Amino acid sequence: MDRLMNVERPAISKQIGEAIEKGDISENAEYDAAKDAQGMLEAKIAELQLKIANARILDESKIDTSQVQILNKVKIKNKKNNTTMQYTIVPEGEANVKEGKISATTPIAKGLMGKKVGDVVEIKVPSGLIPFEIIEISI
Repeated sequence: MDRLMNVERPAISKQIGEAIEKGDISENAEYDAAKDAQGMLEAKIAELQLKIANARILDESKIDTSQVQILNKVKIKNKKNNTTMQYTIVPEGEANVKEGKISATTPIAKGLMGKKVGDVVEIKVPSGLIPFEIIEISI
């Protein structure tokens, strides 16, 4: 955010100023490009400001691990093929399957929410209905 507001914003303003100095802005491609870049930058800044305004700091020591909820790491076992996997359930904007983070809105996360260690849940996935056993819930 700091870089966008204090480095990139002034740089774009400078580009706009330089394009204006070149004369007629109605047919100035440099001016149009700089204004477009400014619009995209301001949108990024607004998006970040909204995220910061809505952010909450969570005390990990107060996160409940007695049942599956958002921000829990959940180790599950596919009862069909006996494979084990571990996911962290996160808000939609933080999901990254490569890092083992799945969105709370996915079918697997929805099926696990509120369940406890030892529970077996059947979750509908694209390949069909799969039973998963909850092996572990942690932070």
